[in-house]
Amino acid sequence: MKIRIHTQILIAMVLGVVAGLVFKERTAAIKIVGDLFIRLLKMIIIPLITASMVSGVISIGNVRALGRIGLRTFAYYLATTLIAVSVGLVLVNTLRPGDGFEMPAAGEVEIAEHEPPTVGSILNDIVPDNIINAAAGSKFLSVIFFSLVIGVAINLTGEKARPLAGFFEALNAVMLRITGWIMRLAPLGVFALMAYIVGTLGLQVIGDLARYIATVLLGLMVHACVVLPLLLLFLAGYSPLRFFRHMFAAVATAFSTASSAATLPVTMECLEENAGVSNKVASFVLPLGATINMDGTALYEAVAAMFIAQAYSIDMTLGHQLIIMLTATLASIGAAAIPSAGLITMVIVLNAVGLPAEGIAVIFAVDRVLDMFRTGVNVWGDACGAAVVARFEGEKLA
Repeated sequence: MKIRIHTQILIAMVLGVVAGLVFKERTAAIKIVGDLFIRLLKMIIIPLITASMVSGVISIGNVRALGRIGLRTFAYYLATTLIAVSVGLVLVNTLRPGDGFEMPAAGEVEIAEHEPPTVGSILNDIVPDNIINAAAGSKFLSVIFFSLVIGVAINLTGEKARPLAGFFEALNAVMLRITGWIMRLAPLGVFALMAYIVGTLGLQVIGDLARYIATVLLGLMVHACVVLPLLLLFLAGYSPLRFFRHMFAAVATAFSTASSAATLPVTMECLEENAGVSNKVASFVLPLGATINMDGTALYEAVAAMFIAQAYSIDMTLGHQLIIMLTATLASIGAAAIPSAGLITMVIVLNAVGLPAEGIAVIFAVDRVLDMFRTGVNVWGDACGAAVVARFEGEKLA
């Protein structure tokens, strides 16, 4: 019987802890396995974001036909994502889970010596003067912006652009397949990283990570159980408890699969059959949400970036945190609707403020559990967005 990837990772974590306790500092020899896994994740960022963003925009259809629904959907998703990131930043600054956490030494990982970019420079980098140079220089925000422009242009060009549309759709499918291959290596990466961390730091790292886990989960709970229900109540005039009962199957599926894309058919069925949202709204808002609306992912990335900064005793000023907010929001848009996609785009957030990428090695140890929760929040946010847009379109929900 084939063991699921979730179970494999849990087993790898346990074996990693045991190996770390037994071999202690000698586990440094297998750290290269974890480093190579992180490099594989970084390797696919540019093509994955480009293909995912362009094919997502193409799936919307004629941009001119989006009209009112499109504007409302984008505005809602952007607002809720910014709120989610803000909730995460407030909690991580209040609880400070990274204080006192002893990170591994920098080792061979190159850490930028220059000052982190300002908000102005980040905004300026969104529009590239040379997209090839931007991609080669890992200017991820430029790649995201360019991908959005390409997707819109393909839609407006129409039939002549169908070969190009087919290319990006095929590239997206290929990149998802490659990502799946890389994630199959996750147990090996987890084992190596856990063994190295426990071997060099001891079991205390698990206890310290409990504060990080609690901060992320508390942020997700506040957003899912307070922010989104209030928006649903006041903007859609709909009972949050009743709506959650309608969407329970979708949220449960999202939690168990950790994939917004895999949950999409269940989400659409729950919205249309249980909540009474029209197919016109559901078929537009939900696929778009599975591509760009990642409230849980954005919140997680903001908390994780601040946790890493606190653990390394790197002061993040208000300006730096505004950069994190902007980058986490845009990076979450580029996250594919697959398990652990947030881990891939985490590199974008760390890169934007000059934080060492090796911090991912620590948070990855508990990423899988958090991934299930944040995916549930992502899908719940998509469903609430569809309900709000439907109500503004004059629809009467069930």
